[in-house]
Amino acid sequence: MDTVITRLDAADFRDRLPEALGVYVDAMGYPPQVIRSRAAAWLEHSRREGWTGVAAFETPRRRLLGPSRGPLIAICYGYRGAPGQWWYEQVSRGLGERDGSLPEDYVELTELHVAPSHQGKGIGTALLREFLSDRPESTVLLSTPEVEKESNGAWRLYRSLGFRDVLRSYRFDGDARPFAVLSRPLPLPEQED
Repeated sequence: MDTVITRLDAADFRDRLPEALGVYVDAMGYPPQVIRSRAAAWLEHSRREGWTGVAAFETPRRRLLGPSRGPLIAICYGYRGAPGQWWYEQVSRGLGERDGSLPEDYVELTELHVAPSHQGKGIGTALLREFLSDRPESTVLLSTPEVEKESNGAWRLYRSLGFRDVLRSYRFDGDARPFAVLSRPLPLPEQED
């Protein structure tokens, strides 16, 4: 089935929030009850300065009448990082412990998730490229769970696009898993055919 990649404005994102959170819990392997706790945070994020969202939808089988989008199968969003935001403060603390600091001008790639049945098809790469295509910031930062030998699709995607280590084995408040914080300068190079 074909896929349609499209930008979402904040209102579209809020309308599709249940679907987006469903993709999130499936991709991360979380129990469904996590949706309730994350919904408020995702709604609040959509109101932040510089928020941008991109989604992938299955192309509907029939398009004569009815919706031009099928089910949401992937979500990507982020916003301009700033003091006072939870992630900013967490990463700033971690960098401070290592005599580092956050750049003044960065976009936080907050979420990027592809439904498990659609992973490995280049959808994550397409979403990330679209998300970053017109960002005014000079740097993009993200966090991702540590996995042994960086052996999953998320790590392959980030490394293929030139993301480098900022923090490794970092523990965010409220999550026992170790995370890596990665960064790369913007803009991304043009995609090679």
